[in-house]
Amino acid sequence: MYDCIIIGTGVAGISAALTLRARGKSFLLLGSPSLSSKIGAAELINNYPGLPAISGDAFRQALSVHLQSSEIEITPAQVTGVYDMGDHFGVLCASSSFEAKTIILATGVEAVKPIEGELEFLGRGVSYCATCDGMLYKGKKIVVVCTSKSMEDEAEYLSSLAAEVTFVPLYKGAEVEGANINYINDMPRAIKGDMRVRRVVFGKIEVECDGVFMLKTALAPSALVPGLKSREGHVEVDRQCRTNLSGLFAAGDCTGRPYQYAKAAGEGNVAAHSVCDYLSGKK
Repeated sequence: MYDCIIIGTGVAGISAALTLRARGKSFLLLGSPSLSSKIGAAELINNYPGLPAISGDAFRQALSVHLQSSEIEITPAQVTGVYDMGDHFGVLCASSSFEAKTIILATGVEAVKPIEGELEFLGRGVSYCATCDGMLYKGKKIVVVCTSKSMEDEAEYLSSLAAEVTFVPLYKGAEVEGANINYINDMPRAIKGDMRVRRVVFGKIEVECDGVFMLKTALAPSALVPGLKSREGHVEVDRQCRTNLSGLFAAGDCTGRPYQYAKAAGEGNVAAHSVCDYLSGKK
């Protein structure tokens, strides 16, 4: 079992990893090996101390070099759920699972906001993981909302199981094909049902279904962690980056504005120190 699992490879997650390495803690850094896509997309960064007028791509390369020199590896995995097990946490990914005494959420801000009913029906017909829950819908009717071309393999896997798939790509150039796949090029407005999901509402039509898969490259922290307190889409934390769940910390953009790298680096450092204090208290 790890001392800590850090979820997210943006500036906050990297800052936390560097601090935990310096403090001699065992940890896992989960996320994209190419780091946050937002960093590379930045045209020019002017407010990061010591690195004036640096491009996003150059900043990303500098962060990668720092991780390598500190012998910190990134485990490429998309987290689909974090569960409080009482004295530790379980982290569920698409094809693996991990355990740790503490968690640092450094997930950033979700680009695609949850639609009406999405969080309400999570675990009652709404899923974020094709590998985890696909077999539950074998021979059934499902709606698959996909936010990125990189997730199309999961949509194709689901089409091999379900009797009928309504595929909703929220991007251009979708290439998912199959005899049981119908396309809808419209933004879903709401997920409706009773005890379970029954239909998805679009602009002019409603689609009856047994389940909905929301295939996203990033999830809102409130969707990842049952019972986590949030406000206006951000995780509630105190000055020590502690959440309402003991042993779970959060840092960076997911805790609120300003969305700036300097703030993310500082909070990542604070969260890591808070993890160390928490582990010392447990001993």
